[in-house]
Order: sequence, then C-alpha cells, then structure tokens
Amino acid sequence: MPSTRLQALLVLVASAAVLGLAPILVRLADTGPAAAGFWRFAFALPLLLALVSRPGQAADERGPGRPSMLIALAALFFVLDLSFWHYSIAFTSVANATTLTNLTPVVVTAVAWLAFRERPKALFLVALAVALAGAWTMSAGADGRQGPNPRLGDLFAAVTALWYAGYFLTVKVLRGRVSAGRIMLWSTALGAPLLLGVSLALGEPLAPASAAGWLACAGLGVVHVAGQGGVAWSLGRLPAALAAVTVLIQPVVAAVLGWLLFAETMTGAQLAGAAALLAGVVLAQMSALKKKGAEAEAAAPVS
Repeated sequence: MPSTRLQALLVLVASAAVLGLAPILVRLADTGPAAAGFWRFAFALPLLLALVSRPGQAADERGPGRPSMLIALAALFFVLDLSFWHYSIAFTSVANATTLTNLTPVVVTAVAWLAFRERPKALFLVALAVALAGAWTMSAGADGRQGPNPRLGDLFAAVTALWYAGYFLTVKVLRGRVSAGRIMLWSTALGAPLLLGVSLALGEPLAPASAAGWLACAGLGVVHVAGQGGVAWSLGRLPAALAAVTVLIQPVVAAVLGWLLFAETMTGAQLAGAAALLAGVVLAQMSALKKKGAEAEAAAPVS
C-alpha cells in the first residue's frame, strides 16, 4: 500500500508539472485562444479513444460507451473553463492566469456549503479571506508589463475557477458510475465543436500559421491527456485534500516558464499576493482534512 501511494503521488507531481506547460503552449499555438482549446481537444481525442479501447480493462469499462446529460454538462463547464482561461492567458501574465485559477478548491468548498449544507470550519473562512485578498493583490499589483490588459485577464482567470469548480463537482457525481477515461473522452468530444463554434463566432484565426504553432497545438493534446488523465488517475488513490495541495506545483512551473520564455516578471505586490492566494488554498484543504478527521472520530464506535 505505501508503494502504491508513493507511486500515485509521483504520478500526481509529474502530471501537475505537465499541466504547467499548458499556458505556455497556448501562447505558442499561433491561433486564437478558443481555437487553441479546440485543437487541444482535437489532438487529444485519438489518444483518449485509444486509452478507453485498450485491452486489459474490465468488460463494462472497455470502449467509449455513451454520453449522458451529466457528461454533456461537464463538457459545457470544461468549454467555459478553457475559453475564459485561454483568453486570460492572452491578456495577463502566465503566472497570474495560472495562479488565480487555483481558487477552484475554495470555490468548491463554498458551493458545498451553500448547496449541500456542508458548513465549513472557521479555518476555511480564514482561508477564503486570505485567498481572496491574495487574488485582489495580484491583480491590483500589476504594472502593465504582464500583458495587454492585466486587469481583464485576471478577472477572466478568477472566473475560470468558477467554471472549473462546476466541472469538478459534475465529474465528482459522475465518477460513482462512469470511468475517468470515458468522462474525459466524452467531455472532450462534446466540447470540441463548442470551442470551434466559439472561435468562429469571435472571428479568431483558426489554423496555426506555422509548423511551430501546429506542434504547440499537438502538445496541448498530449498535455490534456497526460496531465488531466494523470491527475484523475491519482485522485482514485490519494486523498482529495492532498491532491489539491500537490497540484499547486502547476502555477509555479508556469510562472518559471513564463519568466524564461516570455521575460514576464511579477511585482513585489504580485509575488506577495500569489503567496497569500496559495496559502489560502492550502489552509482551505487543511480545513477540509480536519473536518473529515473530526467526522470519522465522531462516527467511531465507543469501546
């Protein structure tokens, strides 16, 4: 069991690092932001189909199966997630766009509080305040060198957290009866034409103008399968709180690559805001972990 847990943790770390490449590839794709999302899905589809069709799986999980209305809803959330996030990458720095989307765990806990009456502990409320203060500081601290419109890009990145939270909660419901591979396959297959429609409606350049652009689009497909797929696989073997904290490697990788490749810098205020936001997310996960521990202790039989 310990070796299996270690293996899952190593896969999760590697997957989070791979996902850190996504905003860099979006910048290099040489297409419109939504079009980059379409090509990400298009290149990922053959790989996902091969994964769900591979031998060695249980008979009821082999093959693509059929989509449901709930999977269609997950696809819609995923399309909104990528559309807003890719546009945030176009308007603000890679570091801001990637870090602000990590408000998702806080959003998920807040939705669970409001929708499912899962009242959070006081520590979560502190975490929420810290994370939101960090997000505001990151946006307010921009000096204009982080992109053509940092404030709008930061807003898009923050809204992305809402859409990804919707996707996360929908997939959580689905996972009780549908494999991760089928969810990824159908959410990608249903989302691809939607992203194509968004790109065409906004008049974006659809096809990359260079071989390097095509390679970046193909790379996005690989990142989609290896990064998202690896995280989904690891979630079946690790506590969700541990996984949510571990994937914070993603914005660190993205920020370093943005600095190396695009000479993007962050002001002192933005660095402080990023640290506060990530600290808030960690505190939120600690709150969730303590709550589960308390519930388990209360439910334990008295000897």
